[in-house]
Amino acid sequence: MRNEFVDKIMALRNSTEAYATAMIVRRKTPSSGKPGDKAVITSDGKIHGWIGGGCTRGIVLKEALLSMKDRKPRLVLITKDQKKNNLSNTKIYSMTCQSGGEVEVYIEPVMPTPQLVIFGNSHIGMALAKIAKAMDYSVDVVQNVVDKNVYPTADKLHGIKDFEINENHRNCYTIVCTQGEGDLEALHKAISMESQYLAFVSSPIKAQAIYTDLRGMGITFDQLKKIKSPAGLNLGAELPEEVAISILAEIIKKFRVDNEQTAKPQAEKLTMPAGDYYMNPVCNIPIQKSTAKHVLEHAGEKVYFCCDGCKVSFEKDPAKYIPA
Repeated sequence: MRNEFVDKIMALRNSTEAYATAMIVRRKTPSSGKPGDKAVITSDGKIHGWIGGGCTRGIVLKEALLSMKDRKPRLVLITKDQKKNNLSNTKIYSMTCQSGGEVEVYIEPVMPTPQLVIFGNSHIGMALAKIAKAMDYSVDVVQNVVDKNVYPTADKLHGIKDFEINENHRNCYTIVCTQGEGDLEALHKAISMESQYLAFVSSPIKAQAIYTDLRGMGITFDQLKKIKSPAGLNLGAELPEEVAISILAEIIKKFRVDNEQTAKPQAEKLTMPAGDYYMNPVCNIPIQKSTAKHVLEHAGEKVYFCCDGCKVSFEKDPAKYIPA
């Protein structure tokens, strides 16, 4: 299981998707998970590694998915001792497995760093790429003619004619700094990417002229409203490096502050990935139907449980959990 955890971490190293890590920090027998056991939970609901079975597995899955939404780590205690429900900074869940035991798990989300997509061969673009790589950001560059000498630190270089927009650009922050070389074509392609952030380095007069041409190409007013121009925070920047820093400062604000505020209202609303998942009606913990060991048939439908304790509780009073 340890190798599975390490292999998955390495595979996700440059991922554009969020994931979470979970590690057991304390336990009381007879729980199956032991201190040091760990797993990676991906946004599709898959668990790679080992953090125990039964209700522990479902609770960790639920809290890991929530941690990716609110971008905050959490300490989770699964116990039969309800006297511990006043512990601060710890989320308490009832241990429903009949075997008992107690498990404490630390869960931490890992959010992907921004992916910069820079259009154009300009001094501002070169400064952006250099500083962004120092921040360990991913940098893609789109040029009229691919020239590795202009952007030696970039992760990927693309010619604008063959640049393809795909799902890997969902976490991207796009800056068009063509500065007179193919402005219209670059901005038209950048708008189609639906980036988290889109900035156009240009004067107001030039930007308005380009926007008029874009309208003639079918771009809507709503799409144009998403373009940030002038690019960057107003820091009084003059040099290319200063402009690059002002743009990156705006990206940091968008990435850290705006995304955190957006996540807060829905922090506790869990949306399970499509497919194999079923919400246990007794403890409201998700479980995979394909791996469920405890299954009953009720009113012509199969009901899945995370552990024997939930199954027994349901058998005593099915109407309490699934009203007629």
